[in-house]
Amino acid sequence: MPLEITKAFVEEIEAAIEQDNAALVLASLEDMYPADITTVLYELDAQQSKYVLDLLDPEVGSEILSSLDAEIRNDFLKNFTSEEIARYVNLMESDDAVDVLNEQKVQVREEVISLLDNEEKAADIIDLLHYEEDSAGGLMAKELIKVNINWQVGQCIDEIRRQAETVEKVYGVYVVDDKDKLLGRLGLKTLILATDDTPITQLYDPDVISIESYKKDTDVVEIMQRYDLDSIPVVDAKNKLLGRITIDDVLDVIQEQAETTRQLMTGITENIEEDDSIFRLSRARLPWLLIAMIGGLMGARLIKVFEAEISLLPAMAMFTPLITATGGNVGIQSSSLIIQTLANNSLILDNFTQRILKVILVALINALVISGLVLSFNVILDENLQLAVVVSVALFSVVVLSSVMGTVTPMLLDKFGINPAVAAGPFITTANDLLGLAVYFLVAHFLLL
Repeated sequence: MPLEITKAFVEEIEAAIEQDNAALVLASLEDMYPADITTVLYELDAQQSKYVLDLLDPEVGSEILSSLDAEIRNDFLKNFTSEEIARYVNLMESDDAVDVLNEQKVQVREEVISLLDNEEKAADIIDLLHYEEDSAGGLMAKELIKVNINWQVGQCIDEIRRQAETVEKVYGVYVVDDKDKLLGRLGLKTLILATDDTPITQLYDPDVISIESYKKDTDVVEIMQRYDLDSIPVVDAKNKLLGRITIDDVLDVIQEQAETTRQLMTGITENIEEDDSIFRLSRARLPWLLIAMIGGLMGARLIKVFEAEISLLPAMAMFTPLITATGGNVGIQSSSLIIQTLANNSLILDNFTQRILKVILVALINALVISGLVLSFNVILDENLQLAVVVSVALFSVVVLSSVMGTVTPMLLDKFGINPAVAAGPFITTANDLLGLAVYFLVAHFLLL
């Protein structure tokens, strides 16, 4: 069962390394999954991690290296020679090997490739290095199981046994012609239940979903989610089978996308971790903080413009936070829903008018409830009736306008090729603060003066 990594356990490992007690280190890690050992390595420095990895079976070490965070792995491998890196790369699937090598200097990369024992794997890696990291080709692994359309089941099973030695996970068998053109897919259950002399032409399913190598990784995610696939073949422009992408690689992309969107929505402009340098952390956070500060200064100037209204009814200032907070919250809710829809590639621009009408109707209901509650609250507490009406009318207007703005802004940004996540968080909040203040004081101006 999975092991809970405690501080005491890590300290025990550190002490064993300090004493060069390899037997104790191995005994402590013996029953642990590679993922749990990876967690331990995150708590050790680079030299200590190398000591541990050198003790482990190379296959376990290669799995650990494949799962390490890219930045930590890059720093970690600076302590390894090209020969040591090649030992682990030899045991990785081609897509994981390319990820590791892309993080190295060109000299190290070429040295590692030249040291690989398996010439076929070396050729696969060189081929994959040409693809962009965020493309289907950059995600795919060359290891897969394919059979010829002209074979019979017996030949297929023999070939599967041979190819399976290099394929870690078998999700299915791809059927190709003599030129490696993808023709279809063969289910393992279908293959096992058939007799040895059954032709593949009678068994394979020609209706196979594939993706071109130049497509973006976001397209891969969208297709695999839509059709509930555990793997997808990658082809070139002539439909020649190049490799496959498995669900674990897609999960990595989804996690990266979610992390990027979360950081953008909270006003962080770079992909950062808590243990990054102080300068990088500050640089990633400052841009939107400065924009929010500018918005705050503009809000202060806006309040100054309406000094007459505030002087006439000083109690107006008491409700300013309510107006700005409500507008910001409504805007964030609306933009978050739209961003989620855009992330799923829903064709929302095709029914733009219908969607805006729906947003307005929802906003009207919310605005009526919120403004009605605030009006009732102020009347019950015997607040100034004029002020209660001003606040309620302003809240009603702010909820409707913020809903529309929070919906339209991400859609427009997406149409112009800008990540709609930047519209959320600080941008929407700051804009709606200014909008809310303007509406509040304009309503006061017309109703009180």
